[in-house]
Amino acid sequence: MKLALNWKPEPEFGGFYAAPYSKHGLDVEILPGGAGTPTVQMVGAGSVDFGIVSADEVVLARSHGNDVVALFAVFQDSPAGIMAHASRNLTSIGDVLKEGTIALQSGLPFARLLERKFGFSHVKVVPSPGGDITSFLNDEKFAQQCYLTSEPIAARRKGAKVTVFAVSEIGYDPYTTVLAVSGESLRKNPDRAKAMVAAVREGWRAYLDDPKAANQQMHQLNPTMDAETFAEVAEVQKPFIETDATRRNGLGTMSRERWETLIGQFKELGDISQTIPAEECFRVL
Repeated sequence: MKLALNWKPEPEFGGFYAAPYSKHGLDVEILPGGAGTPTVQMVGAGSVDFGIVSADEVVLARSHGNDVVALFAVFQDSPAGIMAHASRNLTSIGDVLKEGTIALQSGLPFARLLERKFGFSHVKVVPSPGGDITSFLNDEKFAQQCYLTSEPIAARRKGAKVTVFAVSEIGYDPYTTVLAVSGESLRKNPDRAKAMVAAVREGWRAYLDDPKAANQQMHQLNPTMDAETFAEVAEVQKPFIETDATRRNGLGTMSRERWETLIGQFKELGDISQTIPAEECFRVL
């Protein structure tokens, strides 16, 4: 079977590399991804058996008639955020938008929600530089979208003092690093999907307890990230993965209420016109 990642092998995928697939009767090939890897389309088309997507991609895919179903949500809280210089003494995302420059990827739902909530009339908006932090380091009034488990670590290593704000602060908190399958595959092979979820849950428990072996494996596949960063990110991401919800219901858990909230936000933005039943977006196995 093929599992397609939506980015290079990094700690956000650690549990997938640590998963004991053979124990559950599975033979899984993990396909690394990169910028723009269309995993949700790959899953929907059946070119891969499973893929890593985000909850918002599932909602949008289903709104276009693509039968993609979420099975396991690694990140219970989105690690997406805004990074600013600590010297500005900002206390909220709203403060970030009162002056200076902010780098955002145009069209992102959370960027549009920011504009709707606060407006961009007092700030200069420029395209996101991806993971590059050069402009940030050179301009104290420069802020940028980030992953709280990535760019802030890089900036601190360069000597910058940063303040970070999670986008969940404005109520936008989709599940991310989500294991997904096509609805057709789930109907035809429910036992295989159940075995996959069981293996992945075990893998994430193992990775959270001791990430060393999986980090070494991923570092060999992605040597651009050094071993120290692998270890640091693995630690920093833990609070996004293990939450009160997972302590009650297990790693990867999802709730109907969270999906309904996300669907409502997309309707508010005008991205979807019809109501999508939340229970069709995910399955707890």
